[in-house]
Amino acid sequence: MTDMHRYTASRFVERYWQRSVCGMSSVAGRRRALPSAFPVLDLPLLPIHKHIYEANLRNSNAWCKKYTEFSEKVMEGGGERAIARHTQRNRKLLVRDRLRLLLDDEDFLELSLFAGLGLPYGDIPSAGSMTGIGRINGLWCVFVASDATVKGGTSYPITVKKNLRAQEIAIKNRLPCVYLVDSGGAFLPLQSEIFPDKNHGGRTFYNEAIMSAMKIPQVAVVCGSCTAGGAYMPTMAEEAVMVHRIGTIFLGGPPLVKAATGEEVTPEDLGGARLHAEVSGCVDHFAWEEKEAFDYTRNIISTLNFLLPEEEEETKKRNAEEEPLHSLEELLGLAPKSYNYSLDVKMVVSRLVDGSRFLEFKARYGTSLVTGFAKIHGHLVGILANDGQLSYEATLKGSHFVQLCNQRDVPLLFLQNTAPTAALTLSTKQAEMNSNHLKAQGSMMSAVASASVPKITVVIGGCHGADSYAMCGRAFDPNFLFLWPNAKVSIAPPGHIGSLLPLDGEQEEEQKKQEEELNRMLVEESSAFFSSSRMWDDGVILPQNTRKVLRDVLDIIKQQRYQLSTETLQSIPLRM
Repeated sequence: MTDMHRYTASRFVERYWQRSVCGMSSVAGRRRALPSAFPVLDLPLLPIHKHIYEANLRNSNAWCKKYTEFSEKVMEGGGERAIARHTQRNRKLLVRDRLRLLLDDEDFLELSLFAGLGLPYGDIPSAGSMTGIGRINGLWCVFVASDATVKGGTSYPITVKKNLRAQEIAIKNRLPCVYLVDSGGAFLPLQSEIFPDKNHGGRTFYNEAIMSAMKIPQVAVVCGSCTAGGAYMPTMAEEAVMVHRIGTIFLGGPPLVKAATGEEVTPEDLGGARLHAEVSGCVDHFAWEEKEAFDYTRNIISTLNFLLPEEEEETKKRNAEEEPLHSLEELLGLAPKSYNYSLDVKMVVSRLVDGSRFLEFKARYGTSLVTGFAKIHGHLVGILANDGQLSYEATLKGSHFVQLCNQRDVPLLFLQNTAPTAALTLSTKQAEMNSNHLKAQGSMMSAVASASVPKITVVIGGCHGADSYAMCGRAFDPNFLFLWPNAKVSIAPPGHIGSLLPLDGEQEEEQKKQEEELNRMLVEESSAFFSSSRMWDDGVILPQNTRKVLRDVLDIIKQQRYQLSTETLQSIPLRM
């Protein structure tokens, strides 16, 4: 057989396999899930829990108050004057009003709400960009929406990081992406943190090209300024809509033209909607006003090649779901104030899963890690939850369970509350145990890293040390990672940093001083809001809202099964 015949035969087999898989997926969509009768975890609050529960509840209420304060600050955007200028002088809609016109409803999943607060270069509310996932014509879509009331829509390093994360989520979950562009370009004093590196501004355009090649649809709505690098975002999207008078696209604005040539030109003549719709061809749809632009966008989304389940099926499925036996509000008292205030993690699991039903895996082995299967709003998930320091046996059990879920294509949910510090090596026997533990820990990290199923992480307490890696921390690339307001994220929690410092009897006083300074630093830097402001996660969520967030995330992850055509193209659509 010649090489050409071999190639043709292999391509035939590959295409036949892809069609078979697509056929099986469409048939699977019409089938019902296997019935299950998982055991019920009926774990009510007992009098013995009262002291810890009440302390946790007081702590959670204090953090929830902080959550509300930060949320109100973010909702103010750039402040009253900036909002007045944006709506009255520039005659533009506010970013949340734009989303009301674009999305089916206001029940969307907002990402990284607190990004940009308390940074060294000042407060940038919501990083000057609103990102999230909402439904358009019933289809979950990522949106990236500039908020021009914040610093005039200028992009800061945190803005770039937030937008790149939104694209990353779109790629990982194969979600259509809609860009609402109203940007004034980069903040030049921080150009060294915005322009030159791999994951800086230019990565946005690289991602657009890759997403298009992957058949992930992208639509841009130009409802403001697209200056300098921002001009490439709409021109690289597959379809672009532009609003008359308020939308502009140019590399250099009228002031730059006058400085270079002495010629005076209006923004509309230089790069307005008429020019780009009628002359340059840079945009595909001309809109007289913003509402018309969002109607165009909704119609564009309706042309995408997705076949969603019938609404009746979805309603029937929702009606069949069981609520947990105990109130979600009780999660506030189960969110640990510190590691020493942790209650049985199965109490958390029982308040998140359907009917509090949980099929535990290896229940009597490696008990400091709870593993098992459950359903959340009808979605089958494999749960791994910390219930103490990860022991040698627990990490072996974790490796086994992760590989089992990967074999069965079951999404993984990690409930992370890692121990403050590792066990000290005080004897030869302890050294041997620690060595074995390291090997098992490495095995679990490898299993988590190489698992191809979707992974969701919720930090319900501490996120510290190597155990956080094994429990799918940020470095291990989960599809989504959320924090509860009480969460702590650091190499070691406050008060435990001393175990990581080298012992030096001669400089004991100096070491003690250093330890105090580090603990003061950790108090601030380990908080959930410090983490979220720097985009180390996808947002802080309230414990009582966790079940709803998990439902949305699992729905979002599942949607890619409904795309009819996903075969990667060799080229991408190019404009004239």
